[in-house]
Amino acid sequence: MSINPMRLRGLIRKESLQIIRDPSSIGIAFFLPVLLLLLFGYGVSLDARDVKIALVVEHPDSGTAALVSGFQQSDYFSPISMFSIQEAEQAMLERRIDGIVWLRADFSKEVRSGNTAPVSVIVNGVDANKARLIEGYAGGVWMQWLIKTSEQYGRPLHIPVKVEQRIWYNPAVRSRNYLVPGLIAVIMTLIGAMLTSMVVAREWERGTMEALLVTPVRIHEILLGKIIPYFILGMGGMALSVSMAIFLFHVPLHGSFLVLFAASALFMLTAIAMGLLISTVAGNQFVAGQIAIVVTFLPAFILSGFIFDIGSMPVIIQGLTHLVPARYFVTILQTLFLAGNVWSLVLINSAWLVLMAAFFFLIIRKKSNKRLR
Repeated sequence: MSINPMRLRGLIRKESLQIIRDPSSIGIAFFLPVLLLLLFGYGVSLDARDVKIALVVEHPDSGTAALVSGFQQSDYFSPISMFSIQEAEQAMLERRIDGIVWLRADFSKEVRSGNTAPVSVIVNGVDANKARLIEGYAGGVWMQWLIKTSEQYGRPLHIPVKVEQRIWYNPAVRSRNYLVPGLIAVIMTLIGAMLTSMVVAREWERGTMEALLVTPVRIHEILLGKIIPYFILGMGGMALSVSMAIFLFHVPLHGSFLVLFAASALFMLTAIAMGLLISTVAGNQFVAGQIAIVVTFLPAFILSGFIFDIGSMPVIIQGLTHLVPARYFVTILQTLFLAGNVWSLVLINSAWLVLMAAFFFLIIRKKSNKRLR
């Protein structure tokens, strides 16, 4: 397969000028990543912070003050004092609060006498994930109060199991550190697949493909002339996204930048290959764009593990995720950012990307030929 450098240079220049003259390409490559990163980095969080809960204390005194103070000083709760359980239940019904902590009138008396003093914690379970977080946070406040109370009254606290928590890879427990690296995979899918899904179709619609076919240019030169400019454009978008992740959102990068660059280049080639295959088969920009959204963007968003845990999905859906290239790249990104160069994960996922890219380019080469449709 011989390549004429002069013809290839001319094709690359032609495609580059087309990109420069098309504001939407620049927008998708540079402005859309900024918008998505700002939106997800600042606007989307899987953490439960400043949760509004009602504190219903039927008989406030020194015995209840310590427990109430624990909720008030917590970073996770924004407590609101209410006078009756009926008022609190109405507030929860109206979605003004997400939980209720109810201390009955005999709470302090039961604590001082050493009897069981029940604490009612009522949580809005509409959002099951948030409800579990609130339940866990409330349990933490209760445990701290229980330890202090036992020391105050000089009573031994019999807890059969002592838990020492150590959080690896994301000790700050910030969902942003998990979301932003995964979002880079979605962004690169948009740049690589969405843009290239329309380049060949656009040539057919505008009638310029026929002009190319009657020239001495070979089909592999045409394909390379389209791949190289969009590859450079996509890697520029990747560099911008990684810079924002590190310097704006302060997501730690524990792995090697060179490994990150190599894995990103590999995934960009895979995304471009998917886009070119869609464009070659569709032959129409509108149809190609719709197919690209359904086949590349939505699976990258839903089935890559970017937000939704793959292990929690049904077995059949878990099997389908293996057909989504973004799944492998998300694993690489989250590993490099949060854990470092874990070669067993980086290499196996990179190998899958190599196989997918080779498969897509092989089909493209079979489908592309110098003849009119």
